[in-house]
Amino acid sequence: MADWGLRMASAADVEAVAELRAVVLKPDLERLGRYDEQRVRQRLRDGFAPAHTWVIEMGGALTGCVALRPEQDAYWLEHFYLDPDSQGRGIGSAVLSRLLEACDREDAVVRLNVLQGSSARRLYERHGFTVESEDEVDVFMVRAPASSTENRERNSTFGRYRPAEPLA
Repeated sequence: MADWGLRMASAADVEAVAELRAVVLKPDLERLGRYDEQRVRQRLRDGFAPAHTWVIEMGGALTGCVALRPEQDAYWLEHFYLDPDSQGRGIGSAVLSRLLEACDREDAVVRLNVLQGSSARRLYERHGFTVESEDEVDVFMVRAPASSTENRERNSTFGRYRPAEPLA
């Protein structure tokens, strides 16, 4: 696997992440007849929350991002994009595993949506996500926490997971 790292996002990352989103989603959005080069970037800008977002770096350069937004009953995995040149190296799987381990410590449900026909769906299914519902554009998936006594014990000392904490 390639050498990579995570850092908390900052407001200054928004344009680089918006551009990455446009590049990554373009093939699937075009296939679905939904690609609009301004809208794909603006939707990211409108929903960008640095406090819940990490930047994935390789060699000091932004190569991806992921957000984990807390909701009342679950976390939403959002804005998980990896530069096409960095895909297929195990980075996405490693990042997802790290996030899910943190959620499991809280016994938390994780939800996401993925575009119909996206190859990313296979990654999510390998990590225990199942289809909750779908429409002509999106597939909504959910993952129940890995339940164990160990997770419950860790949760009692870990407290509510705060994305500003490092995912070491």
